Amino acid sequence: MKPAASISLDLDNLWSYLKTQGVPGWESFPGYLDVVVPRILDVLERCGQRITFFIVGQDATIESNRAVLKQIADAGHEIANHSFMHEPWLHLYSREQLHEEIGGAEKAIAAVTGKQPRGFRGPGFSTSPLVREVLAERGYAYDASLFPSALGPVARLFFFLNSKLSAEEKAQRKGLYGKFSDAFGTLRTFAWDNGLIELPVTTMPLLRLPVHTTYLMFLAQKSEPLAKLYWNTAVLLCRLRGVAPSLLLHPTDFLDVQDVPQMSFFPGMKLPAARKIAIVEHAIRALQQHWQTGTMSQHAESIHAATPKLTHLSTLQA
Repeated sequence: MKPAASISLDLDNLWSYLKTQGVPGWESFPGYLDVVVPRILDVLERCGQRITFFIVGQDATIESNRAVLKQIADAGHEIANHSFMHEPWLHLYSREQLHEEIGGAEKAIAAVTGKQPRGFRGPGFSTSPLVREVLAERGYAYDASLFPSALGPVARLFFFLNSKLSAEEKAQRKGLYGKFSDAFGTLRTFAWDNGLIELPVTTMPLLRLPVHTTYLMFLAQKSEPLAKLYWNTAVLLCRLRGVAPSLLLHPTDFLDVQDVPQMSFFPGMKLPAARKIAIVEHAIRALQQHWQTGTMSQHAESIHAATPKLTHLSTLQA
Protein backbone atom coordinates (compact mmCIF):
# COMPACT_ATOMS: atom_id res chain seq x y z
CA MET A 1 0.00 0.00 0.00
CA LYS A 2 1.37 3.39 -1.00
CA PRO A 3 1.54 6.09 1.71
CA ALA A 4 -1.17 8.77 1.68
CA ALA A 5 -0.92 12.14 -0.04
CA SER A 6 -3.53 14.75 -0.93
CA ILE A 7 -4.48 17.42 -3.43
CA SER A 8 -6.63 20.46 -2.79
CA LEU A 9 -7.75 23.52 -4.71
CA ASP A 10 -8.54 26.94 -3.26
CA LEU A 11 -11.46 28.06 -5.42
CA ASP A 12 -10.58 31.75 -5.23
CA ASN A 13 -12.78 33.73 -7.61
CA LEU A 14 -11.84 36.82 -9.62
CA TRP A 15 -13.42 39.21 -7.11
CA SER A 16 -11.36 37.79 -4.23
CA TYR A 17 -8.09 38.47 -6.08
CA LEU A 18 -9.22 41.99 -6.96
CA LYS A 19 -10.35 42.62 -3.39
CA THR A 20 -7.07 41.46 -1.86
CA GLN A 21 -5.15 43.69 -4.26
CA GLY A 22 -7.39 46.70 -3.67
CA VAL A 23 -8.77 46.93 -7.23
CA PRO A 24 -12.09 48.84 -7.43
CA GLY A 25 -15.09 46.92 -8.71
CA TRP A 26 -14.64 43.77 -6.69
CA GLU A 27 -17.79 44.66 -4.76
CA SER A 28 -19.92 43.53 -7.72
CA PHE A 29 -18.35 40.05 -7.32
CA PRO A 30 -17.12 39.44 -10.89
CA GLY A 31 -16.19 35.82 -11.46
CA TYR A 32 -14.95 33.09 -13.76
CA LEU A 33 -16.21 29.93 -12.03
CA ASP A 34 -18.45 29.02 -14.97
CA VAL A 35 -15.33 28.94 -17.18
CA VAL A 36 -12.76 27.39 -14.90
CA VAL A 37 -14.69 24.76 -12.92
CA PRO A 38 -15.53 22.61 -15.99
CA ARG A 39 -11.85 22.75 -17.01
CA ILE A 40 -10.71 21.67 -13.58
CA LEU A 41 -13.23 18.83 -13.39
CA ASP A 42 -12.20 17.63 -16.85
CA VAL A 43 -8.51 17.47 -15.87
CA LEU A 44 -9.29 15.63 -12.64
CA GLU A 45 -11.51 13.16 -14.47
CA ARG A 46 -8.73 12.43 -16.99
CA CYS A 47 -6.34 11.81 -14.11
CA GLY A 48 -8.86 9.68 -12.21
CA GLN A 49 -8.31 11.92 -9.21
CA ARG A 50 -10.66 13.13 -6.44
CA ILE A 51 -9.49 16.18 -4.50
CA THR A 52 -10.69 18.73 -1.94
CA PHE A 53 -12.19 22.03 -3.10
CA PHE A 54 -11.98 24.89 -0.59
CA ILE A 55 -14.97 27.07 -1.51
CA VAL A 56 -15.54 30.72 -0.55
CA GLY A 57 -18.96 31.16 1.08
CA GLN A 58 -19.85 34.37 -0.75
CA ASP A 59 -19.62 32.56 -4.09
CA ALA A 60 -22.18 30.02 -2.92
CA THR A 61 -24.72 32.83 -2.41
CA ILE A 62 -24.49 33.97 -6.07
CA GLU A 63 -27.12 32.33 -8.24
CA SER A 64 -24.90 32.07 -11.33
CA ASN A 65 -22.31 30.05 -9.39
CA ARG A 66 -24.62 27.47 -7.89
CA ALA A 67 -24.76 25.00 -10.78
CA VAL A 68 -20.98 24.69 -11.15
CA LEU A 69 -20.46 24.40 -7.39
CA LYS A 70 -23.01 21.58 -7.30
CA GLN A 71 -21.13 19.90 -10.16
CA ILE A 72 -18.03 19.71 -7.95
CA ALA A 73 -19.89 17.80 -5.24
CA ASP A 74 -21.73 15.63 -7.75
CA ALA A 75 -18.37 14.60 -9.26
CA GLY A 76 -17.38 13.10 -5.89
CA HIS A 77 -14.90 15.72 -4.70
CA GLU A 78 -14.65 16.79 -1.08
CA ILE A 79 -16.13 20.17 -0.18
CA ALA A 80 -14.30 22.34 2.38
CA ASN A 81 -14.53 25.87 3.78
CA HIS A 82 -12.34 28.79 2.61
CA SER A 83 -14.14 31.46 4.72
CA PHE A 84 -17.07 33.62 3.66
CA MET A 85 -15.48 36.86 2.43
CA HIS A 86 -11.91 35.67 1.75
CA GLU A 87 -10.13 38.21 3.93
CA PRO A 88 -6.46 37.36 4.56
CA TRP A 89 -6.59 39.18 7.89
CA LEU A 90 -8.79 36.48 9.44
CA HIS A 91 -6.25 36.13 12.25
CA LEU A 92 -7.31 39.60 13.46
CA TYR A 93 -10.97 38.59 13.93
CA SER A 94 -12.61 38.22 17.34
CA ARG A 95 -14.13 34.90 18.42
CA GLU A 96 -17.61 36.18 17.60
CA GLN A 97 -16.51 37.38 14.16
CA LEU A 98 -14.84 34.04 13.43
CA HIS A 99 -17.96 32.08 14.31
CA GLU A 100 -19.98 34.36 12.04
CA GLU A 101 -17.48 34.18 9.17
CA ILE A 102 -16.86 30.43 9.29
CA GLY A 103 -20.45 29.55 10.16
CA GLY A 104 -21.87 31.75 7.41
CA ALA A 105 -19.67 30.03 4.86
CA GLU A 106 -20.68 26.60 6.16
CA LYS A 107 -24.35 27.39 5.74
CA ALA A 108 -23.99 28.84 2.24
CA ILE A 109 -21.72 26.05 0.97
CA ALA A 110 -23.88 23.25 2.39
CA ALA A 111 -27.04 24.79 0.93
CA VAL A 112 -25.60 24.66 -2.60
CA THR A 113 -23.49 21.48 -2.54
CA GLY A 114 -25.43 19.38 -0.04
CA LYS A 115 -22.13 18.74 1.77
CA GLN A 116 -21.20 20.00 5.25
CA PRO A 117 -17.54 21.13 5.25
CA ARG A 118 -15.25 19.26 7.64
CA GLY A 119 -12.03 21.07 6.65
CA PHE A 120 -10.87 24.68 6.55
CA ARG A 121 -8.10 26.76 5.02
CA GLY A 122 -7.67 30.43 5.83
CA PRO A 123 -7.43 32.86 2.90
CA GLY A 124 -3.82 33.87 2.29
CA PHE A 125 -2.87 31.14 4.83
CA SER A 126 -4.29 33.38 7.57
CA THR A 127 -4.55 31.49 10.86
CA SER A 128 -4.14 31.84 14.62
CA PRO A 129 -4.68 29.81 17.80
CA LEU A 130 -8.11 31.46 18.10
CA VAL A 131 -9.06 30.41 14.57
CA ARG A 132 -8.16 26.82 15.45
CA GLU A 133 -10.14 27.02 18.69
CA VAL A 134 -13.21 28.13 16.78
CA LEU A 135 -12.74 25.37 14.20
CA ALA A 136 -12.58 22.77 16.98
CA GLU A 137 -15.66 24.27 18.63
CA ARG A 138 -17.53 24.00 15.34
CA GLY A 139 -16.58 20.34 14.94
CA TYR A 140 -14.05 20.59 12.13
CA ALA A 141 -11.84 17.56 11.52
CA TYR A 142 -8.85 19.39 10.08
CA ASP A 143 -7.23 22.71 9.20
CA ALA A 144 -4.89 23.28 6.24
CA SER A 145 -3.72 26.87 6.75
CA LEU A 146 -0.04 26.47 7.57
CA PHE A 147 2.44 27.39 4.85
CA PRO A 148 5.96 26.51 6.06
CA SER A 149 7.95 28.51 3.51
CA ALA A 150 10.84 30.95 3.66
CA LEU A 151 9.45 32.89 0.69
CA GLY A 152 6.19 34.06 2.24
CA PRO A 153 7.50 37.58 3.01
CA VAL A 154 9.06 37.80 -0.46
CA ALA A 155 5.74 36.87 -2.08
CA ARG A 156 3.99 39.46 0.10
CA LEU A 157 6.46 42.17 -0.97
CA PHE A 158 5.95 41.28 -4.64
CA PHE A 159 2.20 41.44 -4.09
CA PHE A 160 2.37 44.86 -2.39
CA LEU A 161 4.61 46.31 -5.10
CA ASN A 162 2.06 45.28 -7.74
CA SER A 163 -1.04 46.31 -5.79
CA LYS A 164 -3.07 49.49 -5.48
CA LEU A 165 -3.37 49.25 -1.71
CA SER A 166 -3.18 52.17 0.68
CA ALA A 167 -0.75 52.12 3.61
CA GLU A 168 -3.67 51.23 5.90
CA GLU A 169 -4.74 48.35 3.68
CA LYS A 170 -1.17 47.03 3.50
CA ALA A 171 -1.00 47.08 7.30
CA GLN A 172 -4.23 45.07 7.40
CA ARG A 173 -2.70 42.51 5.05
CA LYS A 174 0.70 42.31 6.74
CA GLY A 175 0.14 38.67 7.64
CA LEU A 176 -0.46 37.64 4.02
CA TYR A 177 1.46 34.45 3.07
CA GLY A 178 2.90 34.13 6.57
CA LYS A 179 6.19 35.18 8.15
CA PHE A 180 9.79 34.04 7.79
CA SER A 181 9.69 31.98 11.00
CA ASP A 182 6.98 29.81 9.42
CA ALA A 183 9.76 28.19 7.39
CA PHE A 184 10.86 26.32 10.50
CA GLY A 185 7.48 24.64 11.04
CA THR A 186 6.84 21.00 10.25
CA LEU A 187 5.83 19.67 6.86
CA ARG A 188 4.22 16.64 8.45
CA THR A 189 0.57 16.19 9.31
CA PHE A 190 -0.06 16.39 13.05
CA ALA A 191 -2.80 16.94 15.63
CA TRP A 192 -3.16 19.99 17.86
CA ASP A 193 -3.91 19.42 21.52
CA ASN A 194 -7.61 20.11 20.88
CA GLY A 195 -7.73 17.18 18.44
CA LEU A 196 -7.82 19.28 15.26
CA ILE A 197 -5.67 17.69 12.54
CA GLU A 198 -3.29 20.05 10.73
CA LEU A 199 -2.23 19.36 7.14
CA PRO A 200 0.41 21.96 6.16
CA VAL A 201 0.70 23.01 2.53
CA THR A 202 3.77 21.15 1.32
CA THR A 203 6.90 23.12 0.50
CA MET A 204 10.21 21.70 -0.69
CA PRO A 205 11.85 19.70 2.12
CA LEU A 206 15.11 21.20 3.42
CA LEU A 207 14.93 24.33 1.24
CA ARG A 208 11.32 25.22 2.18
CA LEU A 209 10.67 26.76 -1.22
CA PRO A 210 7.02 26.85 -2.38
CA VAL A 211 6.05 24.06 -4.75
CA HIS A 212 2.33 24.60 -5.26
CA THR A 213 1.41 25.02 -8.87
CA THR A 214 1.23 28.83 -8.93
CA TYR A 215 5.01 28.84 -8.48
CA LEU A 216 5.44 26.18 -11.14
CA MET A 217 3.55 28.39 -13.60
CA PHE A 218 5.77 31.34 -12.73
CA LEU A 219 8.84 29.23 -13.55
CA ALA A 220 7.23 27.75 -16.64
CA GLN A 221 6.88 31.22 -18.17
CA LYS A 222 10.68 31.19 -18.30
CA SER A 223 11.22 27.48 -18.94
CA GLU A 224 8.78 24.58 -18.78
CA PRO A 225 11.59 21.99 -18.41
CA LEU A 226 12.86 24.01 -15.43
CA ALA A 227 9.40 24.03 -13.84
CA LYS A 228 9.08 20.26 -14.24
CA LEU A 229 12.61 19.71 -12.89
CA TYR A 230 11.74 21.89 -9.89
CA TRP A 231 8.61 19.84 -9.20
CA ASN A 232 10.38 16.50 -9.72
CA THR A 233 13.07 17.61 -7.26
CA ALA A 234 10.38 18.39 -4.69
CA VAL A 235 8.84 14.95 -5.21
CA LEU A 236 12.22 13.26 -4.78
CA LEU A 237 12.98 15.20 -1.58
CA CYS A 238 9.54 14.34 -0.18
CA ARG A 239 10.24 10.65 -0.81
CA LEU A 240 13.72 10.83 0.74
CA ARG A 241 12.49 12.76 3.80
CA GLY A 242 9.34 10.73 4.30
CA VAL A 243 7.02 13.70 3.75
CA ALA A 244 3.51 12.89 2.54
CA PRO A 245 2.80 15.73 0.09
CA SER A 246 -0.29 17.92 0.13
CA LEU A 247 -0.36 19.69 -3.24
CA LEU A 248 -2.23 22.99 -3.57
CA LEU A 249 -3.87 24.12 -6.82
CA HIS A 250 -5.63 27.39 -7.76
CA PRO A 251 -8.05 28.35 -10.55
CA THR A 252 -5.31 30.49 -12.11
CA ASP A 253 -3.47 27.24 -12.90
CA PHE A 254 -6.18 26.56 -15.48
CA LEU A 255 -6.63 30.10 -16.85
CA ASP A 256 -4.59 32.62 -18.83
CA VAL A 257 -4.77 36.32 -19.54
CA GLN A 258 -6.98 35.70 -22.57
CA ASP A 259 -9.57 34.14 -20.27
CA VAL A 260 -9.28 36.81 -17.57
CA PRO A 261 -7.66 40.07 -18.74
CA GLN A 262 -8.22 41.59 -15.27
CA MET A 263 -5.71 39.07 -13.86
CA SER A 264 -2.75 40.24 -15.97
CA PHE A 265 -0.98 41.28 -12.74
CA PHE A 266 -0.92 37.70 -11.44
CA PRO A 267 2.21 35.52 -11.89
CA GLY A 268 2.05 32.99 -14.71
CA MET A 269 -0.98 34.41 -16.49
CA LYS A 270 0.96 34.95 -19.74
CA LEU A 271 1.42 31.20 -20.08
CA PRO A 272 -1.34 29.70 -22.29
CA ALA A 273 -3.96 27.77 -20.35
CA ALA A 274 -3.37 24.56 -22.31
CA ARG A 275 0.29 24.52 -21.31
CA LYS A 276 -0.59 25.24 -17.68
CA ILE A 277 -3.03 22.36 -17.65
CA ALA A 278 -0.32 20.04 -18.98
CA ILE A 279 1.92 21.04 -16.05
CA VAL A 280 -0.91 20.40 -13.57
CA GLU A 281 -1.42 16.93 -15.05
CA HIS A 282 2.31 16.25 -14.82
CA ALA A 283 2.30 17.20 -11.13
CA ILE A 284 -0.75 15.06 -10.32
CA ARG A 285 0.57 11.98 -12.11
CA ALA A 286 3.94 12.31 -10.37
CA LEU A 287 2.15 12.15 -7.01
CA GLN A 288 0.01 9.21 -8.09
CA GLN A 289 3.12 7.27 -9.04
CA HIS A 290 4.49 7.27 -5.49
CA TRP A 291 1.55 7.96 -3.16
CA GLN A 292 -2.08 6.98 -2.65
CA THR A 293 -3.33 10.43 -3.59
CA GLY A 294 -6.77 11.57 -2.47
CA THR A 295 -8.72 14.22 -0.61
CA MET A 296 -7.59 16.09 2.49
CA SER A 297 -10.04 14.14 4.65
CA GLN A 298 -8.68 10.84 3.37
CA HIS A 299 -5.14 12.05 4.04
CA ALA A 300 -6.00 13.13 7.58
CA GLU A 301 -7.91 9.95 8.40
CA SER A 302 -5.19 7.66 7.05
CA ILE A 303 -2.66 8.83 9.62
CA HIS A 304 -4.91 10.08 12.43
CA ALA A 305 -3.96 7.32 14.84
CA ALA A 306 -0.23 7.86 14.35
CA THR A 307 -0.04 11.66 14.51
CA PRO A 308 1.63 13.24 17.54
CA LYS A 309 -0.10 16.02 19.43
CA LEU A 310 1.67 19.34 20.02
CA THR A 311 1.04 22.98 20.63
CA HIS A 312 4.38 24.41 19.42
CA LEU A 313 5.48 23.71 15.84
CA SER A 314 9.16 23.98 16.80
CA THR A 315 8.88 20.64 18.59
CA LEU A 316 8.29 18.73 15.36
CA GLN A 317 10.46 19.31 12.30
CA ALA A 318 10.39 17.60 8.93
